[in-house]
Amino acid sequence: MKSTTTFTKEQQLYKARKKEQRKRKFERELDKAAAQQDKVAKSTESSETLSKEPNFDALKNVQTFSIAIPGSILDNAQSKELRTYLAGQIARTACIYKVDEVVIFYDGCEKQALDREDGISRCCVQFGRILQYLECPQYLRKYIFPIHKDLEYAGLLNPLDAPHHLREEDESLYREGITTSKASEDGTYVEIGLKRPCLIKQRIIPNVRVTLKLLPKNHDDEKRLKGLVVPPSLPRHEGGLYWGYNVRIANSLNEVFTQSPYGKYDYIVGTSDKGAPLESVTVPQYKHGLMMFGGLQGLEAALENDENLEAESVEELVDAYINTCPSQGSRTIRTEEAVLISLARFSQHLPS
Repeated sequence: MKSTTTFTKEQQLYKARKKEQRKRKFERELDKAAAQQDKVAKSTESSETLSKEPNFDALKNVQTFSIAIPGSILDNAQSKELRTYLAGQIARTACIYKVDEVVIFYDGCEKQALDREDGISRCCVQFGRILQYLECPQYLRKYIFPIHKDLEYAGLLNPLDAPHHLREEDESLYREGITTSKASEDGTYVEIGLKRPCLIKQRIIPNVRVTLKLLPKNHDDEKRLKGLVVPPSLPRHEGGLYWGYNVRIANSLNEVFTQSPYGKYDYIVGTSDKGAPLESVTVPQYKHGLMMFGGLQGLEAALENDENLEAESVEELVDAYINTCPSQGSRTIRTEEAVLISLARFSQHLPS
């Protein structure tokens, strides 16, 4: 009996160590995308400005549209394959309607709470990882995404086929790339999915994803591609090209609003079967819009489970509370269906 008890304690210590390792790994991966963008910003601030640099000040007025979805909807899927496919449906819908940001938030559902580690929802992490994987151009995925169980069935998903998912033979003024460790006195080489890497004048550490604007070839150096690091929003602003979405994870409904990368959303729409018909709502001009979706228990449950929000009802949090499918034939509409229906109905009010 004594030896059995000792073995059980050893098992518990082993499980505790493994849990701590998983927690640290999740933290590193969640911070990776934001850290990469910060590194690019710091590197480009100190670098010498290239000729023909775009007017970045104009990008401050670019209109954006975000959607917020609870990670708990993955709990409603019956298998790992269906969980992955559900996330893929959201990614496709976001791409079709040119969404700029997808926010995955924790809504406090009981089933989801049992799988939380250090304040991070497991469903939100998996949801966010699949969305990021699909948004990334295929030629960059091997550099950015190591083999992971969350992406086990990602190969089954339909590709986004977005404008920035370029093939080698595709011609484009802009390309997504990742910085390499290849040394150069003139700057940094970036892998952009072509036969040769592209040289940028900025010095950036390896393995950072960047958006490049390719520069005209120099007659004195025709073999070397050169480019300029630009904001990801520039291809859409200058060339009318949708350039993918950003993914953000919020640990509560409150963080959806307070941690906005745009400072704040000036027009917020909530969706529910309890809302008013879309036709009865007047949509004003807005700069940064947000459309929110609830899970199995709706946005009301997310509000009730968030202690940091003082609002008594969802209507107090939003500018409009709408029902985009008032004559539904089914008793329930799944969240992934609601996202597609709502963006289709709202499409005339979305940024072009």
